[in-house]
Amino acid sequence: MKCPSCHESATRVIDSRQIDEGKAIRRRRECESCQYRFTTFEKVEEIPLIVVKKDGIREEFSREKILRGLIRACEKRPVPFEELEKIASSIERELRNQGISETPSVDIGELVMDRLSKVDEIAYVRFASVYRQFKDINVFIDELKDLINKERA
Repeated sequence: MKCPSCHESATRVIDSRQIDEGKAIRRRRECESCQYRFTTFEKVEEIPLIVVKKDGIREEFSREKILRGLIRACEKRPVPFEELEKIASSIERELRNQGISETPSVDIGELVMDRLSKVDEIAYVRFASVYRQFKDINVFIDELKDLINKERA
């Protein structure tokens, strides 16, 4: 690592700490030549994950958008926030582990609904009604029947 002051390459690490929940390391360094101290950060380089929307528009994956949708679906339900964070993290991890750079938004919605159905049925129905844009009560009833059949299986 070159010193930002004198540009010598002989620097030593004085202190290292994990940051960002262990996803990165902060290092304090000192130049052996001029004794200038500086900080560097080291983190895993993640490939950008692109979401392909229904209309073909592409945007960068946002864990926060998933979390917002989960929070809205679970409003006034006995689901702890930590559980919603776990769901959002597990979906992101699953998508990144697939090793592909683009994923359809439909797949993400299905992952959310799959996990919500195991946590809270009411939140699942709320999310599904918005996500699948139920046009009438019959479609809504069909979704409820599917949920009941999954429960019995």
